Amino acid sequence: MNILILGSGGREHSLAWAVMQNPKCDRLIVAPGNAGIASVAECATLDIMSPDAVVDFAQNHSVDFVIVGPEDPLAAGVADALRSAGILCFGPSAAAARLEASKSFTKEICDAANAPTAGYAHFTDLGAAKAYVEEQGAPIVIKADGLAAGKGVVVAMDVATALNALDDMLGGAFGDAGAEVVIEEFMEGEEASYFVLSDGKTVLPIGTAQDHKRAYDGDEGPNTGGMGAYSPAPVLSDEIAAKAIAEIVQPTIDEMARRGTPYQGVLYAGFMIKDGQPRLVEYNCRFGDPECQVLMMRLGAQALDLMLACAEERLAEATVNWADDHAITVVMASKGYPGAYEKGSVIGGLNELPEDSSNMVFHAGTKAKGEQITAVGGRVLSVTARGASLAEARERAYAMVGRIDWPEGFNRTDIGWRAL
Repeated sequence: MNILILGSGGREHSLAWAVMQNPKCDRLIVAPGNAGIASVAECATLDIMSPDAVVDFAQNHSVDFVIVGPEDPLAAGVADALRSAGILCFGPSAAAARLEASKSFTKEICDAANAPTAGYAHFTDLGAAKAYVEEQGAPIVIKADGLAAGKGVVVAMDVATALNALDDMLGGAFGDAGAEVVIEEFMEGEEASYFVLSDGKTVLPIGTAQDHKRAYDGDEGPNTGGMGAYSPAPVLSDEIAAKAIAEIVQPTIDEMARRGTPYQGVLYAGFMIKDGQPRLVEYNCRFGDPECQVLMMRLGAQALDLMLACAEERLAEATVNWADDHAITVVMASKGYPGAYEKGSVIGGLNELPEDSSNMVFHAGTKAKGEQITAVGGRVLSVTARGASLAEARERAYAMVGRIDWPEGFNRTDIGWRAL
């Protein structure tokens, strides 16, 4: 098969790495890709936000299967255009992708499906939103309704922080994404991510993970897109996972089908777990980043078979074969991230690192400049390792981090601490 992956981050590098291991893959193109992806696949220049451009590219390059990595092209209708053109595609329609693209839509679905989630209110008026916060008190959670690249959520531990967040969001800090806000009750517990595939009817769980959102050790500092992750997540026990599917995920999939907008693709469900009861925090309509890196490290070549079964609506006959192993990824980011950071610093030592089924450095914000790899993003590398235990995987990952020569970068030194 000729396969096209859309995206340029660590998620897409790990997807490309897994797909290339499968003998079904004859040719792999990633658009736009990055310096790391260029070592395993062809990279192409393509406007992935244009449904027409993606369809034209796929037809001109005899592409059999398209995997959409990020959420923005899904919300823009790229998957719809591909399906209309008869091209097999992994990723939900724009209507189904509203589960991520609109927080208030997700709450509406949860209400219809009786899925346990945080209490909430939805606002477009700043004065009304502020009055609600002052009435409710803190801690409280403020969310931009639309897509804000993982940054439109503020967990406010005091009222002043919540009011400032409302000023930012409804004042235009996130553009259209923040024109509406959802204000949620603060949920206590431990957060974990559950990844499932859905072909519109059948739900197939493909793994658990837990990520670290705060920038610094000890869960200190600002929220980021994710500074590391590990899989499996012990907090999501078999019993709690089964409860989450029965009470939250399957009712959501059933409600989406009932509305005539079946959900096809990966659904990333974030849960808050307290006293054995999962409650939905949010849905994402794509693989998480950096959770995808640990999942792909553990799934390997079968990832392509599972995505194909999903796209071809035959998940009922698919199974996931898990090794009894663990994986961990440590994100190396540019100093200053998630705030302002400098671009263009050179990263050394990458060529000396192992690349195999247990050790990989997945690239996110990198660019090749001659023979050198330079940092051009906030989150730049995902140093990922597998082991028979989480402790072994962690040791391997941090050993690789220690061999990377990049003074302009930083990383957390405590990824996996909750489980360990």
